[in-house]
Amino acid sequence: MIKNIFSNIPTRLTEELVETLAASGNCRVERILSLGHTSPQDFWYDQSEDEWILLVTGGATLELQDPDTEITLIPGDTLFLPAGRKHRVSWTDPDCVSTWIAVFISKEHS
Repeated sequence: MIKNIFSNIPTRLTEELVETLAASGNCRVERILSLGHTSPQDFWYDQSEDEWILLVTGGATLELQDPDTEITLIPGDTLFLPAGRKHRVSWTDPDCVSTWIAVFISKEHS
């Protein structure tokens, strides 16, 4: 089935929208839509899965720990976050929907 990542984008995003596009075994692909959304203050993702992200539209800034780093992403940028790398979203463009594709890879075998 053909899906377009630009279809079904709500005109209002009161919350970040996360949708699973595909999943099989130890891999999951998500579309994430942000519009000025950020991680809660003092919240850090600490995932047991590897994550590869692609920013398709918009803009975003991520904060990473160990070592502390701030990364600004523009459309076309990709980033690999190994499992256990703490990170948070500190900024997304409030004027344009930021469309992310995130691929999560579990180290466990299915």
